[in-house]
Amino acid sequence: MTPDKSGWATPIRRPPAQGLGNCRSLQLHLNASLAAIVIDRKERQLLRAVVCSVFALVESLAQTPAAISDAPRFEVAAIHPTDPGEYNSSSGCSSTPGLLRCTNVTLKRCIVGAYGIGADRILGGPNWIEADRFQINARANEPIGDKGLMKMLQTLLAERFKLALHRDSRPGQTMVLEVATTGPKLQPSAAGSSRSWKNLHDHLEATRMTMGELAETLSRNLNLPVQDRTGLAGEFDFTLRWNPNDADVHERDEALAILRLEMSAAIVRQLGLTLKSRTLPVEILVVDHAERPSPAAN
Repeated sequence: MTPDKSGWATPIRRPPAQGLGNCRSLQLHLNASLAAIVIDRKERQLLRAVVCSVFALVESLAQTPAAISDAPRFEVAAIHPTDPGEYNSSSGCSSTPGLLRCTNVTLKRCIVGAYGIGADRILGGPNWIEADRFQINARANEPIGDKGLMKMLQTLLAERFKLALHRDSRPGQTMVLEVATTGPKLQPSAAGSSRSWKNLHDHLEATRMTMGELAETLSRNLNLPVQDRTGLAGEFDFTLRWNPNDADVHERDEALAILRLEMSAAIVRQLGLTLKSRTLPVEILVVDHAERPSPAAN
């Protein structure tokens, strides 16, 4: 489909998948097939159970497109490959209510944003999901916030990139966010104030942020899962500043280790919270399938 002058294009709509019948009908066919086979009763029961289990799995997979069709989606969206000559230009996503624009981003970067999970916890998939880069412009039919936009981004990735993934867990390093013994140093948000966050390389400015949202933001900054165990309800206004300079001159792993120490110290001093490392079950996402988007879908 051809984009309009604004560069937007309507995503392809796919009809829901049809059902495959039912287990009872398969059993009837099975009974006819077994009539000429001499097997004992237990073997026959076992075979029927296996057939029904396989049927349930296949029917579940067949209903996946229908589930996607019911998911929240953008009203219009366009995805184009980035010119390889611009791969070294700035990269990232920005949003305003109802609008999402991603520039020079990989599919893996999109998964990070859509699912709120660190890149190190996304496994599998073809090599190109970390190499190929794309331009994404998407618009919802109403001025929804970041959470709603990320749900729509999940649908967009499933439809355009044919992205299929599953969740798993494994023991791993986790940062736990808790209240310091000195008590929190957080200002509750004023009623009716607007929600706004600026997460930059050396500070975070937040208006009406929950502790769960702070944990998600820290997780992306530190490239580690962060669990909120503060027990603090409500929304807060604060500015968190840290020193990124030392991290700029080290290798990536060492830089992250230094940044985690710096931010942990800053959080205690400025917010009255602690950030401590623990070994806990960590959720991961495993990419089972992905395809480059078709130009015809735009």
